[in-house]
Amino acid sequence: MSTVSTSAQPASMPGQQRAVVVHDRRVTVDGISAQYLEAGTGPTLLLLHGHEHGATSWRWVIPTLARAHRVLALSLPGHGDTPRADTYAPGSDTAPFVADFLDALGVGPLHVVGHSAGGAVALRLALAAPARIRTLVLVDSAGLGREVHPLLAVDTLPLVGELAILLSRLPGGDLGRTGMSAAMLFAQPWRAPAEFFTEQHDRGRRPGQLEASTATARALFDATGQRQMLLDRLPTITAPTLVVWGASDYVLPSHQARTAVDLLPDGRLALLPDCGHLPHVEHPDRFAAVLGDWLAEHHDAVPYGAGTVRRP
Repeated sequence: MSTVSTSAQPASMPGQQRAVVVHDRRVTVDGISAQYLEAGTGPTLLLLHGHEHGATSWRWVIPTLARAHRVLALSLPGHGDTPRADTYAPGSDTAPFVADFLDALGVGPLHVVGHSAGGAVALRLALAAPARIRTLVLVDSAGLGREVHPLLAVDTLPLVGELAILLSRLPGGDLGRTGMSAAMLFAQPWRAPAEFFTEQHDRGRRPGQLEASTATARALFDATGQRQMLLDRLPTITAPTLVVWGASDYVLPSHQARTAVDLLPDGRLALLPDCGHLPHVEHPDRFAAVLGDWLAEHHDAVPYGAGTVRRP
């Protein structure tokens, strides 16, 4: 049976001076005590994070989005404050976990936003349960092309990942790892919020975290690039889909976004200039405006999979 508990104190989020309260909650899903953030009221909007991040990676846009929506940001197994579980091995399909999470909260059709690896999860959810999805938003999403940053591919080679972990544990190595990650994730690393660096740094120092991250990376990538491809499934996506991408994404090149939009039956591209792999962190105001306009335009959209139709 699923249970929900609310933290005694609301989570600290930018924008709370505007009377938006973000609650840090937990719910038991598939035997796992899952962390999620919740804010606002209105149509439900689900945010799914990428590899090595968690629900709090959306903290810079949640207050704005929560003005018109009930926002749920879920930490997937092994990420954020949701523990790892044998049920979901590194790189496994967590779309069923997301579906069970939504059922636990009694959430009906909703808008789904997925970033990076979370984009692939959102895609799988839309493919498996189209009746759940009002609109789909893919943010610098995985699964849309083989090409990745060379360092991600190299890190999956035998012994290389282990060597990287060893170097990270030398004096100053953890700071070097965080700095290298920032250079890869942001078009302009100096724009990254200090809280983002602190959170990433602290997470990397948790026991077993680096090993788990390396195992997940090897499930997602190999020496030739991404292993889990969903491009050929895009023509079957029935939900209106917005593809948001940083034009200066060094992790996943922006041409993958254009390819995806060409394959989607009802797709649209929003390419953000001077932006890297984390638009919602590097340019939160711009990202929230693009997403907010999309959601307002599709306010009356309902799923047209599984016997339902979308209003004109």
